[in-house]
Amino acid sequence: MSDIQRRFESLVGALAKDLYRYAYWLCRDRDQAEDLVQETYVRAWKARHTLQDERAARGWLFTIVRREHARLYERSRPESCNPDELHPVAPTDYDTSTEAFALRRAIAALPVQYRNPLLLQVLGGFTCQEIADMLDLTPSTVMARVSRARRKLRERLTGQADKPGSTGSGT
Repeated sequence: MSDIQRRFESLVGALAKDLYRYAYWLCRDRDQAEDLVQETYVRAWKARHTLQDERAARGWLFTIVRREHARLYERSRPESCNPDELHPVAPTDYDTSTEAFALRRAIAALPVQYRNPLLLQVLGGFTCQEIADMLDLTPSTVMARVSRARRKLRERLTGQADKPGSTGSGT
C-alpha cells in the first residue's frame, strides 16, 4: 500500500462516523447514507490531488457529501419522506428517549435552509466561517440561520413561541 493511500484511508477513517451521521441527516435513510459516504470516498480519492492542506479535509469531505446528496435530487425525484419514519444512525449509540425522538422530529421538520447550517455546526463541528464557505453564504447569514433554526427548535419543543421583542434567552 502506498503512503498516499495509507494517509487517505487514515484521513477518511477518522471522519467516517461524522460523514455518515451528516449523510444520514441529509437523506434520512441508512442505505442511502452509506451510499453517499462511499461515493464521497470515491470522489475524494479521484480528487485527492486538489486537497492542498489535510487540515481542510473535514470541510472538503462534508462538502462532497452535501454535493453528492444534491446530485441524487438531480437524477431522480426523491420519495416523500415522513419524519416519523426516521431510522437510528447507529444502534450502539442511539438514544431512544422520548426527548431524543422529539428532537429528531423537530430537526427533520426544519426548512433545509436552516437545517443544513445547524447540522454542519452541531454534527460537523464547523465554525460559521467554514459553514459559510461550504454553503456559499456569508458568515452573518450562517449565524442568522443557525440562530433561527435553534429558535424554531426551541419553539417546537417547548410549544411556545418567543414573545415579540424578547431575545429568546429565557432562564
